[in-house]
Amino acid sequence: MLSVRVICVGKLGEKFWKQACDEYIKRLSGYCKPEVIELPEQKLPDTPSAGQIQNALEKEAKLIREKIPQGAAVIAMCVEGKTMSSEQLAQTIGNLTVSGTSKLAVLIGGSCGLDEGLKREAKIRLSMSPMTFPHHLARVMVLEQIYRALNIQEGGKYHK
Repeated sequence: MLSVRVICVGKLGEKFWKQACDEYIKRLSGYCKPEVIELPEQKLPDTPSAGQIQNALEKEAKLIREKIPQGAAVIAMCVEGKTMSSEQLAQTIGNLTVSGTSKLAVLIGGSCGLDEGLKREAKIRLSMSPMTFPHHLARVMVLEQIYRALNIQEGGKYHK
């Protein structure tokens, strides 16, 4: 069975974000072994310098790398990534699994995004949109899209 680990920087604050994530994790469990890992976001001053941001991203990247399963195909969520339709995401995940991938690691950065090194190392750079979303909402959207993609692969009725 496919293992999907979503590695997120930052904690969910409000109860409604957690409830939405829990719903999609529950749905995903019928298609894969889902797991969400939360990592702490580095503290920054109100107006951080570029160096302070870079230092924080590097620290977060170190923590993220420690949580990526050995042999996992890494998908980095970033605004400069490729946009895909739900069908294209389903096909991409299908191609990965057919080629022998049994683990996916999806990376969602905090308010400053992801370290450039992590993005370069990823098998896929994926963007939901050129718009910016709060990482709480991005987590819900990623879980929903993975669920939708796996449902499409199974020929389910969720996707219209």
